[in-house]
Amino acid sequence: MDSNYSAVSKESFVELQVKDNNFRDNEYLKRNSGDDFEADDIDLDDLPLIFGENKSGSGEHGAVFNLTTTIIGAGIMALPATMKVLGLVVGVILIFLMGVLSEISVELLVRFSVQCKASSYGEVVEAALGKTAKILSEICIIVNNAGVLVVYLIIIGDVLSGSIRHTGVFDQWLGHGVWDHRKLVVLIILVIFLAPLCAMDKIDSLSLSSAASVALAVVFVVVAFTIAFIKLVEGKIEAPRMTPDFGSKQAILDLLVVIPIMSNAYVCHFNVQPIYNELEGRSPQKMNRVSRITSAICVLVYASTAVAGYLLFGKDTESDILTNFDKDLGIRFSTALNYIVRVGYVFHLVLVFPVIHFSLRQTVDALLFEGSAPLTESRKRCLALTAVLLALLYFGSTMIPNIWTAFKFTGATTAVSLGYTFPSLIALRLGKQGSGLSMREKILSWFMLILAIVVSIVGVGGNIYSMSSESD
Repeated sequence: MDSNYSAVSKESFVELQVKDNNFRDNEYLKRNSGDDFEADDIDLDDLPLIFGENKSGSGEHGAVFNLTTTIIGAGIMALPATMKVLGLVVGVILIFLMGVLSEISVELLVRFSVQCKASSYGEVVEAALGKTAKILSEICIIVNNAGVLVVYLIIIGDVLSGSIRHTGVFDQWLGHGVWDHRKLVVLIILVIFLAPLCAMDKIDSLSLSSAASVALAVVFVVVAFTIAFIKLVEGKIEAPRMTPDFGSKQAILDLLVVIPIMSNAYVCHFNVQPIYNELEGRSPQKMNRVSRITSAICVLVYASTAVAGYLLFGKDTESDILTNFDKDLGIRFSTALNYIVRVGYVFHLVLVFPVIHFSLRQTVDALLFEGSAPLTESRKRCLALTAVLLALLYFGSTMIPNIWTAFKFTGATTAVSLGYTFPSLIALRLGKQGSGLSMREKILSWFMLILAIVVSIVGVGGNIYSMSSESD
């Protein structure tokens, strides 16, 4: 058969040029690209079916759900109590302003993480401020996330088993029994529901549960707002306070303590890099779009919850508003609505828990096993860390009395540092490189830094004074 091609001699060779960079950068080939690499060494099960563009990342919707879930956790339950201290006008304004500042700090964090090719919060801190600052930031993430997760367990226990002043859901359904023991109920929830979700090694795997958790949070907001509106129309709500009360020393002290709780509400920065790393077709512009959508959702949800919760319960609003939903609300179907709100939010926290736990585990691993293979490549280490952390969190939930105690300390220290102090310092230091910071960005960075320092000093001082006054 005639052909235009000539035979290639045995002494010749053909070099194949790889056009697909994803094939060239394949992790499996990197690990096995030594001189002694042979075709027999290849495990076909490890190779992807198609060498091409990676489509396994999270889409924008999944990223929005994961970031929103990181923000909307237990903090939303403490916001109605802040309205009792700040008043509706000042409280709503602060919710909006803290949301805007948080969004700005997230965008700065993304921008400089990409600039210095950092894949985690600690890495971008190290690039800007050095090794010591990186370790400090990782300690802040561990303390903040552990505190938040302990709060989740406290709320779950209070709602299901009750507390000294409030009746639990199980007690209302089944009467007195072993389910009255909060420690036992929390342990069962931890082992059966939380442990399997926390064992997942990729945050993208939690996108579906994050979407469900956001939906449950929205259900809570809609129900609370509807009840408040009905009671407002019927004239069953007392006139709310519109501005802060400066009439007593205790009122001023409460005001100092409540600001850190407000600043704690938007902290999600420790999960920004993991979400960005798994974002399909990632770019700073795409991540900024994700964070802006997330901020808009959170401001709306927070403001609605804070206003509705405070209008419903007024001066009797508890630090954890879920515990207020154990009594007659004064409208039809009150009992059913109480159950929907409380049980629905317990499910919400169960779904939020693994998202916060993910960054806690990653940070502990980076701190203790620096230089080791990623957790995704060491399943045994991943499971062992998960088990140890869950055990410590359970122990912590049995020691801390209520969520207000946890939030006012983490809000004044670690949350402020992660959300505002470190991002502003990163921007001011790395902004001297590359395209630099605009004058507006410099002013905002300095403002966030000064605000974070003031909030920390005032918050810690107020907490210490409050504790000493209570002991007297």
